[in-house]
Amino acid sequence: MLRKTTYLKVAIAALLTTSTAMAQVKNLVSYANTLQGTNSKFELSYGNTYPATSVPLAMNTWTPQTGKNGDGWKYQYFENTIRGFQQSHQCSSWVNDYAVFSLMPVTGKLVVMDDDRTAKFSHKNEVAQPDYYKVKLDNNIVTEMTTTERGAHLRFSFPAGAPAYLVLDGYTKQSAVTISPDKKKITGWVNNCRWAPQDFRNYFELEFDKPFKTYGTWENKKGDIKPNNTTDEGDGKGAYIEFEPGTVVQVKVASSYISPEQASLNLNTELGKFAKFDNTRAASAKLWNKLFNRVLVEGGTEEEKATFYSCLYRANLFPHRFFELNKEGKPYYYSPYDGKLHDGYMFTDNGFWDTFRAQFPLNTIINPTVEGQYMQALLAAQEQCGWLPSWSFPAETGGMIGNHAISLLTDAWVKGIRTFDPEKALKAYYHEANNKGPWGGANGRGNAKEYNANGYVPYSEKTLGATAQSLEYAYDDFCGYQLAKAVGNKEMMAAFSKNMYNYKSLYDPGTRFMRAKDDQGKWVEPFDPLDWGGPYTEGNAWHWQWSVFHDVQGLINLMGGDKNFTAKIDSVFSQPSTIKVGGYGSAIHEMTEMELINMGQYAHGNQPIQHMIYLYNYAGQPWKSQEYARKVTEKLYNATENGYPGDEDQGQMSSWYVLSALGIYSVCPGTDQYVIGSPVFKKVTITLENGKKFIIQADNNSKQNVYIQSATLNGKPYTHNWLSHQAIMNGGTLRFTMGAKPAYKRGLAKADKPFSVSTAKP
Repeated sequence: MLRKTTYLKVAIAALLTTSTAMAQVKNLVSYANTLQGTNSKFELSYGNTYPATSVPLAMNTWTPQTGKNGDGWKYQYFENTIRGFQQSHQCSSWVNDYAVFSLMPVTGKLVVMDDDRTAKFSHKNEVAQPDYYKVKLDNNIVTEMTTTERGAHLRFSFPAGAPAYLVLDGYTKQSAVTISPDKKKITGWVNNCRWAPQDFRNYFELEFDKPFKTYGTWENKKGDIKPNNTTDEGDGKGAYIEFEPGTVVQVKVASSYISPEQASLNLNTELGKFAKFDNTRAASAKLWNKLFNRVLVEGGTEEEKATFYSCLYRANLFPHRFFELNKEGKPYYYSPYDGKLHDGYMFTDNGFWDTFRAQFPLNTIINPTVEGQYMQALLAAQEQCGWLPSWSFPAETGGMIGNHAISLLTDAWVKGIRTFDPEKALKAYYHEANNKGPWGGANGRGNAKEYNANGYVPYSEKTLGATAQSLEYAYDDFCGYQLAKAVGNKEMMAAFSKNMYNYKSLYDPGTRFMRAKDDQGKWVEPFDPLDWGGPYTEGNAWHWQWSVFHDVQGLINLMGGDKNFTAKIDSVFSQPSTIKVGGYGSAIHEMTEMELINMGQYAHGNQPIQHMIYLYNYAGQPWKSQEYARKVTEKLYNATENGYPGDEDQGQMSSWYVLSALGIYSVCPGTDQYVIGSPVFKKVTITLENGKKFIIQADNNSKQNVYIQSATLNGKPYTHNWLSHQAIMNGGTLRFTMGAKPAYKRGLAKADKPFSVSTAKP
């Protein structure tokens, strides 16, 4: 919770100095702090983020670099030196980055190696917001960055009286550089990437506005320098150029996965129209302000607005566009799956185990056009590599568990985003659900035969995470069923209708927990619900109890009714925050984060339990969902470097906050419902792509008045604990009256309960 006051003073000052040109559109970009969550390390995550300067859903971002080349923790708030400003695509510290190259200004003696060229800095000399990053280093060099979709505009101001150099680092693996002094350009490529075809390259072009005084190439293994050399290729090859002392130099840079010619086209198309750095920055700020004004919040504190727009920024960083525009402006791309060129859209850098829960559902509200393009990209990826993606970076990694591409596809379809062939989607998912792919745990389905026959994946030392996998497979099979039902495919409905209830096979009424079974159908012993790991992925039995998104009523029935169910949720919070490392053998950061938030066994820092607080709505106690939604948004999130209670995860944790701050949450993607919580702000106006506005008004809202007393939807009384996607898309007003005490009798009718498949109409 550090530095809230300091950050807010800077944000408010920026708002007050807004030009009159922004009078009609509020300058909300200044609220967003890109340093949010950056005070992280291997042992403890406050977000595991980095300050990405970007436009929404760009192909790449730009960030300062405090870590060594190849380090997944590329920027850590507690460090005090910078060693580069790099193009980035990283979606998680745990998988590192790809296609990286960096620039570093140097004054005085030419030094090239990343350890030698580091320069100290202070956060008081740093500005970090979505459209603009600026830092004055202790050596008096000032670096500024702003971006476009596939490019960036940087400005380096060197001090007078000392040589001024700019060093281009080829990062890890192979690279090539060509210096063209007469054109004031550097071109080249890098191929650092873990998951991509062998011929993968990121081509780049840099265009400067000042002449080169001297130049040369170097390599980053030993630091050998070749003065006056204009071209080089091999491991870690880079370039350096010298300017006159005191120079203020601008560099435009763009890149392409397709070709050098396309990199040049991207530069001219995206940056050619901007003569000055400030022009590019204004265009970037305009994009962010347009997006932020489409979700306009009113009535909260300045701190709450900073948290909201910082989270809305991160909710719109991923996925990354991977397509480019040809000379006619039509999309095409180099496929990270088959290495060929294809027409159409492609997106990458997203792990669906994290983001199917909230990030993609939020996209269906604010970015439905992009969501539709992404659905096309999913099926294109399946055609190119034989499998639906689960975690693309940029090719398929197979990371984590579950087959959640079907969740994205079904969620889009039931919400009216119908840009793809549902029969192709069902065929692809059927293949996914019955076969194991060659990559990680989420590529296809391991032990599909046993799961289909017995209703669960048997647990053994070879099937770690089996219980978690089984629960998520059941949800995914529901999504397959739901899509098949929506398009009238009875064969596919039959294929998935039984398996979507497989969660029942893992509920043990004796312990009242979801448990592991062996291949003989016996409960695996010994059992301790506090033990992490083993059959549970990144959690324990307390966390995985609730992963029946699609049939909460069925879970309530298994657990003995509403009172038992809500008492069990209560117990999550009343339990001590005891950690038992279990199958992990030692503490992982998620355990430490659960202990730090001090909310019992509630581990909001990881995905499996993030929806749990909304489940009171299904069991006659909606007021508790309202209470805990406000408690979590208030206690666990802020706009500072300590802004998150765990890994932010490609927009998922930010999207959880954004939706919850609106007063809704996507408990079960694949349906058209959002479950109601308690809005943070007195008023939110969502301007939809279709031009309509949906307003969420919370009269009498305050930090004390967190409970819904009554509600109307478009002027008519509204008692439901859910809101349909169509109601939002139609435009209108959802109006709450808030109070300091629970309305115990509100929202208790059967029709007020959110969707469960076992009670839905056949």
